[in-house]
Amino acid sequence: MEKSKRIGGRPPHKPNQARRQIVEFLAGAAISQAEICAVLGIDRKTLRRHYRRELDRVAARVETELVGDLLRIAGGNDGTALKAVIFALRSCFGWSEFAPPRARKMLFKVDDHIYR
Repeated sequence: MEKSKRIGGRPPHKPNQARRQIVEFLAGAAISQAEICAVLGIDRKTLRRHYRRELDRVAARVETELVGDLLRIAGGNDGTALKAVIFALRSCFGWSEFAPPRARKMLFKVDDHIYR
């Protein structure tokens, strides 16, 4: 059976190093994926399909920088430090002043005795 050839439509997207650098730069500058797509002239699905590695790498780098800044601020001794610590505990560890504390996971249970 022969492979059917495309008739009409856009040609398939071919990422290159320059476009990959553009995606990394724009994503690192907190530009939305919709705006990155507009710059490159591609659809969001195409962006995620061909540039997933770049988007993930930039997201990890930005998150690491933010955590570093948060820890630096939390190390202070003023009101901003307290707010930073509270924010970190709420967002990273699920702390809430309204919700009851999370139950600890049990490791195993033998004869109605819980071992942790």
